[in-house]
Amino acid sequence: MNGMPLDSWTLGKIGADGAGLTREALGRYQLGKFRETIEYARTRSPFYRRLLSGLPADFPADFSQVGRLPLTTAGDIRENPLQFLARPPHAIARIVTLRTSGTTGRPKRLYFTEEDLERTVDFFSVGMSMLARPGHKVLILLPGDRPDSVGDLLARALARIGVEGIAYGPVRDLQDAARQIVSRRIDCLVGIPTQVLALARSLAGRLIPPDRIRTVLLSTDYVPEAIVRELCRRWGCRVFRHYGTTEMGLGGGVECPASSGYHLREADLLFEIVDPGTGEPRAEGRKGEIVVSTLTRKGMPLIRYRTGDISRMIPGPCRCGSVTRRLDAVLRMDGRAVLSNGSVLSMPEMDEALFGVCGLLDYRAALSTRDHRDCLEISVYTEDRGESVTREALRALVSVPPIAEGLAEGSLRLAPVGIRRAGWFTTGVAKRSIADSRNRTPKDRNPQPVRA
Repeated sequence: MNGMPLDSWTLGKIGADGAGLTREALGRYQLGKFRETIEYARTRSPFYRRLLSGLPADFPADFSQVGRLPLTTAGDIRENPLQFLARPPHAIARIVTLRTSGTTGRPKRLYFTEEDLERTVDFFSVGMSMLARPGHKVLILLPGDRPDSVGDLLARALARIGVEGIAYGPVRDLQDAARQIVSRRIDCLVGIPTQVLALARSLAGRLIPPDRIRTVLLSTDYVPEAIVRELCRRWGCRVFRHYGTTEMGLGGGVECPASSGYHLREADLLFEIVDPGTGEPRAEGRKGEIVVSTLTRKGMPLIRYRTGDISRMIPGPCRCGSVTRRLDAVLRMDGRAVLSNGSVLSMPEMDEALFGVCGLLDYRAALSTRDHRDCLEISVYTEDRGESVTREALRALVSVPPIAEGLAEGSLRLAPVGIRRAGWFTTGVAKRSIADSRNRTPKDRNPQPVRA
């Protein structure tokens, strides 16, 4: 087992002397880069010029002071993304627009220079070197039709390690995707978890020989263990997970063969875990909200940006030998709903239960109010007649603790599980969540500037 490609890459990026990467060398590098980022941002970015104007030179003195800086939110970016720019508009090579799930919310716009994109390609190449070898073929089931899209960047990264990357795009036609895998003799897939599961479980998926796919990388959303187990069982492949957001430059962390957390891209990003309510730093091993700061971003630096994702730093070294820090499984705060009895229902809990149902390709969850009680409605995507799938889905749902508790005390009702045949395509940009029509809409908090 070897997780050292990322360590070697990181060592080359930070320019440390010695025989190998150490936490001490990485810490010194990150602290220095964080100071540089603060100075760069408040000199060039109007937003950070206002927010960080009162800081002394060479702040912070150490990592214990980082938590004294204000947090940046998605609302800040939506309000005026151009205020974040640290380079003139003509230096921007790529603009990514992220829209909210509604139709009236302001989008987030994120800006990247050629140098920023190059760093992403570089990270992708080292991450994919653990999944594919020279001569292999990778089918990329992510958006790749535009220059500098995630699929295009990944194909360019694969070319650097002698691997052919084919930017197919998100799966619209299961049969065509299966045919492409067989005819092109694909070794590795990169895709959206639910789409890859649907491909494996569908009738079209029977075209794919059990030993055709060697490795799979799942990205863009939470990756349930139930999906990982099913892919391994059907294809006999190794499944890896990737964590990244557009705000952090797409690439954030990737699993090694030990499958024990996301090894982080620490040469370019500084990760923190904070209390979601207070913003106070959390100790290693405790869950909280992931906060990220860019250390090398030129077009649009972000300092202490709230991702809205929940995880923890895994204590201790990884079995692969890497010294990079690791994030545990990542959950989204907007992938949860507080029920009327105070318990929290999350997509990951339902994922683990429902994706274990044979024949279920995907599902959607919605909460409404009926007869003064919460009402949970589940619609499933399946290719068979559906009776056994809906029956097993209902059985799986009542085993989920918050659902079982709500049903037992009468605060929750469970509508009959329905079947929906169409409308399941997704590009992966809109994350899976519980559609809650009970008029409980969370709002972004916009913290005020503080002085260190």
